[in-house]
Amino acid sequence: MSRSRKPSVFQVGKVRDDGRTVVISGWGLGLCAAGCACHRHPSAGHLAIAEDQAGGRLGLATFDETCTCCEPWTADELAAILRDLQTVASLQAQEPLAG
Repeated sequence: MSRSRKPSVFQVGKVRDDGRTVVISGWGLGLCAAGCACHRHPSAGHLAIAEDQAGGRLGLATFDETCTCCEPWTADELAAILRDLQTVASLQAQEPLAG
């Protein structure tokens, strides 16, 4: 397993794959760990999401072509986050109440 820097996730969304088309929706992304300015719009200062529908990737738009601080999330990685969250939720539901 290799690790790479990704944008932070502050809102979990959905990943739908019907075998032909992958739709990634509802995800909120923030700055990557590097927190560099390449993702901020030069004049407005806001972040913008960059979605590659054909490639099934979701990341941040970059305004500096030379910056390689992070890479986008893939649909498979986002789907794995959803599976992990479901697993954690089921473990918490199985825990007996104290008292």
